[in-house]
Amino acid sequence: MEIPKIHESEYRFCLIMWEHEPVTAVELVKLCQEQLGWKRTTTYTVIKRLGERGVLKNVGGKITSLVSKEDAQACEIDELVEKKFEGSLPAFIASFTKHQDLSSEELDEVQRMIDRIRKGGG
Repeated sequence: MEIPKIHESEYRFCLIMWEHEPVTAVELVKLCQEQLGWKRTTTYTVIKRLGERGVLKNVGGKITSLVSKEDAQACEIDELVEKKFEGSLPAFIASFTKHQDLSSEELDEVQRMIDRIRKGGG
């Protein structure tokens, strides 16, 4: 499934939606006003736009996602690796870890992920 592009301000909206879904449009307006400083019309415009692009659905004022947070994040990472690192995941990881202080726990988790992939568990 092709994941529609979610722009930065839309992504911040989606974080709120994902956290509260299913959520009413009225509640999203309130949450976006509190957390993003948006006006009612801005929230409704984003709901309409994301609905047209297949990111969410609005049925009777109840909003649910059609794209999960995990799928949206994976799509962004894929795009970043392709654009900035010529499709090389090792180059991305090398660049990322060069400027990070990873804890032993984080390194262990990364190793467990690598081990799962090697065993065919994704």
